[in-house]
Amino acid sequence: MSEIKLENISFVYGSGTPYEIHALENVNLTFEDGKITGLIGHTGSGKSTLVELLNGILKPTSGRVLLDGGDIWAEPKKIRGVRFRVGVVMQYPEYQLFEETVRADISFGPKNMGLSDKEIAERVVEAAEFVGLDVSLLDKSPFELSGGQKRRAAIAGVIAMRPDVLVLDEPAAGLDPLGRESILSKICEYNKNSGVTVIIVSHNMEDMAIFCDKIAVMSNGRNVMYGDRDEIFSRRDELLAVDLGVPLITDTVHELSALGIEIPDNIYTVERAKECILSLLGENPKVKKGDFT
Repeated sequence: MSEIKLENISFVYGSGTPYEIHALENVNLTFEDGKITGLIGHTGSGKSTLVELLNGILKPTSGRVLLDGGDIWAEPKKIRGVRFRVGVVMQYPEYQLFEETVRADISFGPKNMGLSDKEIAERVVEAAEFVGLDVSLLDKSPFELSGGQKRRAAIAGVIAMRPDVLVLDEPAAGLDPLGRESILSKICEYNKNSGVTVIIVSHNMEDMAIFCDKIAVMSNGRNVMYGDRDEIFSRRDELLAVDLGVPLITDTVHELSALGIEIPDNIYTVERAKECILSLLGENPKVKKGDFT
Protein backbone atom coordinates (compact mmCIF):
# COMPACT_ATOMS: atom_id res chain seq x y z
CA MET A 1 0.00 0.00 0.00
CA SER A 2 2.81 2.43 0.81
CA GLU A 3 6.57 2.73 0.80
CA ILE A 4 8.69 4.77 3.21
CA LYS A 5 12.12 5.93 2.17
CA LEU A 6 14.77 7.61 4.31
CA GLU A 7 16.97 9.82 2.16
CA ASN A 8 20.30 11.05 3.64
CA ILE A 9 18.73 11.23 7.10
CA SER A 10 20.70 12.61 10.05
CA PHE A 11 19.37 13.48 13.49
CA VAL A 12 21.15 15.32 16.30
CA TYR A 13 19.89 15.61 19.87
CA GLY A 14 20.86 18.86 21.63
CA SER A 15 22.29 20.42 18.49
CA GLY A 16 24.67 23.29 19.24
CA THR A 17 24.99 22.42 22.95
CA PRO A 18 27.78 20.68 24.88
CA TYR A 19 25.47 17.65 25.10
CA GLU A 20 25.08 17.20 21.35
CA ILE A 21 24.50 13.57 20.34
CA HIS A 22 24.50 12.35 16.74
CA ALA A 23 21.83 9.64 16.83
CA LEU A 24 21.63 9.05 13.06
CA GLU A 25 24.14 9.88 10.33
CA ASN A 26 23.35 9.87 6.62
CA VAL A 27 20.90 6.96 6.71
CA ASN A 28 19.50 5.78 3.38
CA LEU A 29 16.92 3.04 3.71
CA THR A 30 13.72 1.95 1.97
CA PHE A 31 10.92 0.06 3.67
CA GLU A 32 9.32 -1.68 0.72
CA ASP A 33 5.62 -1.59 -0.06
CA GLY A 34 3.74 -4.57 1.40
CA LYS A 35 6.81 -6.19 2.99
CA ILE A 36 7.53 -6.97 6.63
CA THR A 37 10.91 -5.47 7.46
CA GLY A 38 12.77 -6.25 10.67
CA LEU A 39 14.84 -3.41 12.13
CA ILE A 40 17.61 -4.68 14.38
CA GLY A 41 20.58 -3.17 16.18
CA HIS A 42 22.24 -3.02 19.58
CA THR A 43 21.14 -0.52 22.24
CA GLY A 44 22.08 2.97 21.11
CA SER A 45 22.24 2.05 17.43
CA GLY A 46 19.58 4.61 16.47
CA LYS A 47 16.55 2.32 16.03
CA SER A 48 14.19 4.19 18.35
CA THR A 49 15.12 7.57 16.90
CA LEU A 50 14.52 6.21 13.41
CA VAL A 51 11.07 4.94 14.41
CA GLU A 52 10.09 8.37 15.74
CA LEU A 53 11.07 9.95 12.42
CA LEU A 54 8.80 7.70 10.37
CA ASN A 55 5.55 9.45 11.27
CA GLY A 56 6.88 12.86 12.25
CA ILE A 57 7.17 12.47 16.02
CA LEU A 58 10.68 13.81 15.36
CA LYS A 59 11.82 15.95 12.43
CA PRO A 60 15.18 15.06 10.84
CA THR A 61 18.07 17.45 11.35
CA SER A 62 18.83 16.90 7.68
CA GLY A 63 17.55 14.66 4.90
CA ARG A 64 14.02 13.66 3.96
CA VAL A 65 11.45 11.07 5.01
CA LEU A 66 9.47 10.15 1.89
CA LEU A 67 6.05 8.51 2.06
CA ASP A 68 5.10 7.28 -1.40
CA GLY A 69 7.63 9.71 -2.83
CA GLY A 70 6.43 12.78 -0.95
CA ASP A 71 8.39 14.51 1.82
CA ILE A 72 6.28 14.18 4.98
CA TRP A 73 7.57 17.57 6.14
CA ALA A 74 6.86 19.41 2.87
CA GLU A 75 3.76 20.88 4.54
CA PRO A 76 4.33 20.83 8.32
CA LYS A 77 0.69 21.74 9.05
CA LYS A 78 -0.36 18.41 7.49
CA ILE A 79 1.95 16.21 9.58
CA ARG A 80 -1.07 15.07 11.62
CA GLY A 81 -2.41 13.34 8.52
CA VAL A 82 0.88 11.48 8.14
CA ARG A 83 0.44 10.07 11.65
CA PHE A 84 -2.86 8.51 10.61
CA ARG A 85 -1.16 6.88 7.60
CA VAL A 86 1.91 5.69 9.50
CA GLY A 87 0.75 4.05 12.72
CA VAL A 88 3.39 3.54 15.41
CA VAL A 89 3.05 1.14 18.35
CA MET A 90 5.75 2.06 20.84
CA GLN A 91 7.56 -0.40 23.10
CA TYR A 92 5.39 -1.63 26.01
CA PRO A 93 2.31 0.14 24.56
CA GLU A 94 0.10 -1.25 27.31
CA TYR A 95 1.55 1.43 29.59
CA GLN A 96 0.05 4.05 27.24
CA LEU A 97 -3.55 2.87 27.73
CA PHE A 98 -5.42 5.65 29.49
CA GLU A 99 -9.15 5.61 28.74
CA GLU A 100 -11.86 4.27 31.06
CA THR A 101 -12.66 1.32 28.81
CA VAL A 102 -10.85 -0.78 26.24
CA ARG A 103 -13.43 0.32 23.66
CA ALA A 104 -12.66 3.98 24.30
CA ASP A 105 -8.92 3.36 24.04
CA ILE A 106 -9.23 1.60 20.67
CA SER A 107 -11.62 4.36 19.52
CA PHE A 108 -9.19 7.17 20.32
CA GLY A 109 -7.34 7.22 16.98
CA PRO A 110 -10.41 6.78 14.73
CA LYS A 111 -12.21 9.57 16.65
CA ASN A 112 -9.32 11.92 15.97
CA MET A 113 -9.64 11.05 12.30
CA GLY A 114 -13.15 12.53 12.38
CA LEU A 115 -14.96 9.30 11.51
CA SER A 116 -18.64 8.74 12.22
CA ASP A 117 -19.73 6.88 15.35
CA LYS A 118 -20.93 3.98 13.20
CA GLU A 119 -17.59 3.69 11.38
CA ILE A 120 -15.67 3.93 14.67
CA ALA A 121 -17.77 1.20 16.27
CA GLU A 122 -17.22 -1.11 13.30
CA ARG A 123 -13.47 -0.49 13.28
CA VAL A 124 -13.16 -1.10 17.04
CA VAL A 125 -14.81 -4.52 16.85
CA GLU A 126 -12.92 -5.43 13.67
CA ALA A 127 -9.53 -4.47 15.17
CA ALA A 128 -10.24 -6.22 18.47
CA GLU A 129 -11.29 -9.43 16.75
CA PHE A 130 -8.31 -9.31 14.45
CA VAL A 131 -5.72 -9.10 17.24
CA GLY A 132 -7.50 -11.87 19.14
CA LEU A 133 -9.05 -9.69 21.85
CA ASP A 134 -12.45 -11.01 22.90
CA VAL A 135 -15.14 -8.38 22.28
CA SER A 136 -16.56 -9.16 25.74
CA LEU A 137 -13.55 -7.27 27.12
CA LEU A 138 -14.27 -4.03 25.25
CA ASP A 139 -16.32 -2.45 28.04
CA LYS A 140 -13.88 -3.38 30.79
CA SER A 141 -11.20 -1.08 32.14
CA PRO A 142 -7.89 -1.70 30.32
CA PHE A 143 -6.32 -2.08 33.75
CA GLU A 144 -8.36 -5.24 34.34
CA LEU A 145 -6.69 -6.99 31.41
CA SER A 146 -3.69 -9.29 31.49
CA GLY A 147 -0.37 -8.12 30.08
CA GLY A 148 -0.92 -9.91 26.79
CA GLN A 149 -4.48 -8.58 26.48
CA LYS A 150 -3.27 -5.03 27.10
CA ARG A 151 -0.68 -5.45 24.36
CA ARG A 152 -3.39 -6.62 21.96
CA ALA A 153 -5.63 -3.69 22.89
CA ALA A 154 -2.84 -1.19 22.23
CA ILE A 155 -2.05 -2.72 18.83
CA ALA A 156 -5.77 -2.78 18.00
CA GLY A 157 -5.91 0.96 18.69
CA VAL A 158 -3.43 1.59 15.89
CA ILE A 159 -4.90 -1.01 13.50
CA ALA A 160 -8.32 0.63 13.94
CA MET A 161 -6.94 3.67 12.11
CA ARG A 162 -6.14 1.37 9.15
CA PRO A 163 -2.71 2.89 8.53
CA ASP A 164 -0.83 2.33 5.27
CA VAL A 165 2.31 1.57 7.30
CA LEU A 166 2.36 -0.21 10.68
CA VAL A 167 5.47 0.29 12.83
CA LEU A 168 5.91 -1.82 15.97
CA ASP A 169 8.73 -1.28 18.46
CA GLU A 170 9.39 -4.60 20.24
CA PRO A 171 5.75 -5.75 19.99
CA ALA A 172 6.44 -9.07 21.75
CA ALA A 173 8.79 -7.79 24.48
CA GLY A 174 8.12 -9.35 27.88
CA LEU A 175 5.66 -11.95 26.59
CA ASP A 176 6.09 -15.69 27.05
CA PRO A 177 6.92 -17.81 23.95
CA LEU A 178 3.27 -18.59 23.21
CA GLY A 179 2.31 -14.94 23.60
CA ARG A 180 5.16 -13.86 21.32
CA GLU A 181 4.18 -16.33 18.63
CA SER A 182 0.51 -15.36 18.85
CA ILE A 183 1.10 -11.58 18.59
CA LEU A 184 3.63 -11.84 15.76
CA SER A 185 1.54 -14.36 13.83
CA LYS A 186 -1.41 -11.96 13.99
CA ILE A 187 0.78 -9.15 12.67
CA CYS A 188 1.88 -11.36 9.77
CA GLU A 189 -1.73 -12.30 9.08
CA TYR A 190 -2.65 -8.60 9.06
CA ASN A 191 0.13 -7.90 6.56
CA LYS A 192 -0.99 -10.68 4.23
CA ASN A 193 -4.69 -9.78 4.41
CA SER A 194 -4.31 -6.01 4.04
CA GLY A 195 -1.05 -5.54 2.13
CA VAL A 196 0.04 -2.99 4.74
CA THR A 197 3.76 -2.29 4.97
CA VAL A 198 5.02 -3.49 8.37
CA ILE A 199 8.19 -2.55 10.24
CA ILE A 200 9.09 -4.56 13.36
CA VAL A 201 11.83 -3.48 15.74
CA SER A 202 13.18 -6.38 17.80
CA HIS A 203 16.28 -7.76 19.50
CA ASN A 204 15.01 -11.30 19.03
CA MET A 205 16.79 -12.87 16.06
CA GLU A 206 14.52 -15.90 16.03
CA ASP A 207 11.48 -13.62 15.62
CA MET A 208 13.19 -11.72 12.81
CA ALA A 209 14.09 -14.95 11.04
CA ILE A 210 10.58 -16.39 11.20
CA PHE A 211 8.35 -13.39 10.59
CA CYS A 212 10.23 -10.84 8.43
CA ASP A 213 10.79 -10.65 4.68
CA LYS A 214 13.58 -8.09 4.85
CA ILE A 215 16.13 -7.15 7.53
CA ALA A 216 17.74 -3.76 8.14
CA VAL A 217 20.70 -3.64 10.53
CA MET A 218 21.61 -0.46 12.44
CA SER A 219 24.93 0.24 14.14
CA ASN A 220 26.21 3.52 15.62
CA GLY A 221 23.55 5.58 13.90
CA ARG A 222 24.05 4.07 10.46
CA ASN A 223 22.32 1.45 8.37
CA VAL A 224 25.08 -1.10 7.83
CA MET A 225 23.14 -3.95 6.20
CA TYR A 226 19.87 -4.42 4.36
CA GLY A 227 18.55 -7.39 2.45
CA ASP A 228 16.49 -10.57 2.41
CA ARG A 229 16.64 -12.90 5.43
CA ASP A 230 18.84 -15.37 3.56
CA GLU A 231 21.39 -12.71 2.76
CA ILE A 232 21.52 -11.08 6.19
CA PHE A 233 21.68 -14.24 8.31
CA SER A 234 24.35 -15.74 6.06
CA ARG A 235 26.59 -12.79 7.12
CA ARG A 236 27.10 -14.20 10.60
CA ASP A 237 30.55 -12.75 11.22
CA GLU A 238 29.42 -9.25 10.20
CA LEU A 239 26.45 -9.43 12.56
CA LEU A 240 28.70 -10.51 15.41
CA ALA A 241 31.05 -7.62 14.59
CA VAL A 242 28.26 -5.11 15.32
CA ASP A 243 27.39 -6.79 18.64
CA LEU A 244 24.44 -8.73 17.29
CA GLY A 245 23.82 -12.43 17.37
CA VAL A 246 22.20 -14.78 14.94
CA PRO A 247 19.37 -17.28 15.54
CA LEU A 248 20.59 -20.14 17.73
CA ILE A 249 19.95 -22.64 14.95
CA THR A 250 22.23 -20.60 12.64
CA ASP A 251 25.04 -20.93 15.18
CA THR A 252 24.37 -24.68 15.39
CA VAL A 253 24.54 -25.01 11.62
CA HIS A 254 27.79 -23.05 11.63
CA GLU A 255 29.27 -25.55 14.09
CA LEU A 256 28.14 -28.45 11.91
CA SER A 257 29.81 -26.84 8.93
CA ALA A 258 33.02 -26.41 10.94
CA LEU A 259 32.96 -30.18 11.55
CA GLY A 260 33.08 -30.72 7.80
CA ILE A 261 29.39 -31.46 7.23
CA GLU A 262 28.23 -29.87 4.00
CA ILE A 263 25.25 -27.79 5.04
CA PRO A 264 24.10 -24.36 3.74
CA ASP A 265 25.10 -21.31 5.78
CA ASN A 266 21.79 -19.45 5.34
CA ILE A 267 19.63 -21.61 7.61
CA TYR A 268 17.90 -19.52 10.26
CA THR A 269 14.86 -21.51 11.38
CA VAL A 270 14.59 -24.90 13.07
CA GLU A 271 12.18 -26.10 10.39
CA ARG A 272 14.64 -25.34 7.59
CA ALA A 273 17.46 -26.99 9.53
CA LYS A 274 15.33 -30.09 10.06
CA GLU A 275 14.50 -30.32 6.35
CA CYS A 276 18.14 -29.90 5.36
CA ILE A 277 19.44 -32.46 7.85
CA LEU A 278 16.80 -35.03 6.86
CA SER A 279 17.75 -34.46 3.23
CA LEU A 280 21.42 -34.99 4.03
CA LEU A 281 20.68 -38.16 5.95
CA GLY A 282 18.69 -39.54 3.06
CA GLU A 283 20.79 -38.41 0.11
CA ASN A 284 24.39 -38.22 1.32
CA PRO A 285 25.84 -41.60 2.31
CA LYS A 286 28.79 -39.85 4.01
CA VAL A 287 26.47 -38.33 6.61
CA LYS A 288 25.42 -40.77 9.32
CA LYS A 289 22.73 -40.28 11.92
CA GLY A 290 25.36 -40.21 14.65
CA ASP A 291 26.97 -37.13 13.10
CA PHE A 292 24.04 -35.02 14.34
CA THR A 293 23.88 -36.28 17.94
